[in-house]
This record gives sequence, C-alpha cells and structure tokens, in this order.
Amino acid sequence: MDIDALRKDTPGTANRVHLNNAGAGLLSRQTLEAMTSHLELEAAIGGYEAAGQERERIDGTYTNIARLVGGRADEIALFDNSTHAWNAAFYSMTFEPGDRILTGRAEYGSNVLAYLQVAQRTGAEIVVVPDDESGQLDTAALANLIDERTKLVGVSHIPTSGGLINPAADIGRIARAAGVPFLLDATQSVGQLPVDVAEIGCDMLTATGRKFLRGPRGIGFLWVRPEALEYLDPFVTEIEAATWDGDRGFTWHDGARRFATWEVSYANVLGLDAAVVQALDLGLDQIGKRAVALGAYLRDRLEALPGVTTYDLGRDRCAIVTAKVDAVPTADVASALAQRGINVTTTFPEHTQFDTENRGVHPLVRLSPHYYNTDGELDRAVEVFAELAHAAG
Repeated sequence: MDIDALRKDTPGTANRVHLNNAGAGLLSRQTLEAMTSHLELEAAIGGYEAAGQERERIDGTYTNIARLVGGRADEIALFDNSTHAWNAAFYSMTFEPGDRILTGRAEYGSNVLAYLQVAQRTGAEIVVVPDDESGQLDTAALANLIDERTKLVGVSHIPTSGGLINPAADIGRIARAAGVPFLLDATQSVGQLPVDVAEIGCDMLTATGRKFLRGPRGIGFLWVRPEALEYLDPFVTEIEAATWDGDRGFTWHDGARRFATWEVSYANVLGLDAAVVQALDLGLDQIGKRAVALGAYLRDRLEALPGVTTYDLGRDRCAIVTAKVDAVPTADVASALAQRGINVTTTFPEHTQFDTENRGVHPLVRLSPHYYNTDGELDRAVEVFAELAHAAG
C-alpha cells in the first residue's frame, strides 16, 4: 500500500489522529465525491429523477457488496444501519417455548436485548456459550450445547469491546453439521478483514458501512443464504418487499430484497459503493494484514508500559485495542487523548452485557487504527498513556 497516497486521499488525517475506526472510519475523497455529487444531482433535477439517472450505479452496489462477502447480488438487502439489518433477520425467525438461542459472551448489546425480548415473549431460552482459555468462544462447548431444541446460533464475529476475533468458520461448520441457522454479526470485521460467507458457513450476515469499510453513516446491509428463505418470514412488509396479487394476498420478492424498505438514502448507497470498491481495489488480504499489524504494534507498546493494562481476548486479534491506566478513570484517559487531537472512544458495560457479567472490566479505552494510520500516530497515543501512568504512579 502507498500509505502517503492513501492519507492524502483521506482529508481527516490532516486534522486528527483517528484511532476510532471501530466507531466510524474516515471517508476517502472518492466516497465523499460519490455522496456529494449525488446530492447535487438531486438538488438539480429532483430526488426520483436522480435515482433513475443513477440506477445502474445504484444496482451495481449490490453486486459490489456481494463481491466483498462472497455472495450474489440477489442475496443482499440494504438498510439504514446494521442493527436494523440484524433485526430484519432475527425477528423473521419463529421461536416457541423451550427453543434455545446459543450466543457468545462477546455478543453485541443490541443483539442481546433482542434475544431477551424474544425470550420474554415466547419462552425461548438464551444459552451463553462459555469462552475457552484464550477468551474466544469455546467451539467444543458449542458443539456439546447444540441439541434438537437449538433454533439459532447468533455470534458477533468481532465484539465492539475488544480485539477478539471469534472463530467464525469453526462455528459455521458446527452449526451447518447440526442443521442450525447461524446469524453472524460482522459489523466490526467487514472492511477490516477478509470475510467470505461460503468459507464461514453462516446463513445470515450483517454489516455496516461506517466502520472499517470507511463508508458513510446511515447505511448497512444484510446477506441471506437462499436456503435460509425457507424458514425466514419477514416480520414487516411493504412495496419493496412484496407484490400485491390483485386480490387479498401478496407474494414476496425473490431473494433478500423481501427484507428491504423502499425508501433509502441513495447518496449513502453510492457512498457505500465507493467505499466497497476502494476496499476491493486495495484487497482485503492486504487491508487485514496491515490492520492486524497496527493493532499488534499498538497493543505491544501499551502492554510494555508500567501502570497500563490491555484487555483484548482470543487466539487471533484484530486492530481493536482496549486498555486502562491504573488509578486513572477511563473517561479521563479518553479526554486527555482528545486534547492531543487523538480520536478514541470507550467501551460501555451495557454494550456487551454477557462480557460485563463475566469480566467486569468496562469501561475501557478503545483504540482502533486502520490501514491509513502510521506507527508515528500510534506512538503519539502511547506517549499520552505513558504520561498519565507516570503521573498516577
């Protein structure tokens, strides 16, 4: 990668050290241009007319997203965020008393709330699969817990709260062998690492545009394996999802579009398309190698500091790094970094409920570099941690 060229193509790198890509990545000029040019077109000729004029590019977004995750264009549906995409899949399943939902300790907070609601409504049971000695989901325990009552395995590929990469492909093999649907939340992995739905073996996958894909906020997508349509009954319908039969019935549209809504921000769609194309052009293998290497560099440097502790779990770890300074509140550390022009965020106990129950370490400072960051930028963040730790010690 030509990092200097990528940074010049990323206006935000001139203003801040952006280590919050797990929150929202910095837009490239191509993505910004794709969005603003469409907004200008809407202003010039009208929203419907602009969509009609750009229909080929809009339709191409589905093809490019499919290339990104190894699927087909008709297996993709767009949403205004990844949580709504995840909800569209999860709430389309039917649960009854005694049914079991298997998930991991690293599951994202919104997903957990949905599990809790469905359990309260239906009498289904939530089973949290324990971690193994490394802190990733224990696949042997998962295999032992799956039985005839298991109706879903739902897992976050990478949690919002740390550098763990769950063994998605191993989970997929276990779920497929047992004939149990597998819903993968890939919000933090798509755009950061290579993600292939065939290799993973999931039945449904959700992701967002705004994080490591470096797309706009307000856009996400759902991928659905065609065979999964047999047991998924979309919980809402509208004219984008179904066709009236002329009487008192309707038929679902083919493929994943049956989950979608008619209204969407086409500026965001085209921005997402530009971001996806850029990721494909750079190559997800190269992006993943650099992102993981930057995360490891930052984690190693923080771990070497007296009075600083990192909290990332798993055998394999990504670009997300979580840490604390002894005797310094997490919010104060994040504030000190912000004062130096370094963007980070903090984890929240309620965003990873099962992990909070198990470890009780949150809140943590969350730093998440991406391929356009430099070692020098990471060193600046480490210097702030070192100063705070020295002052507290």
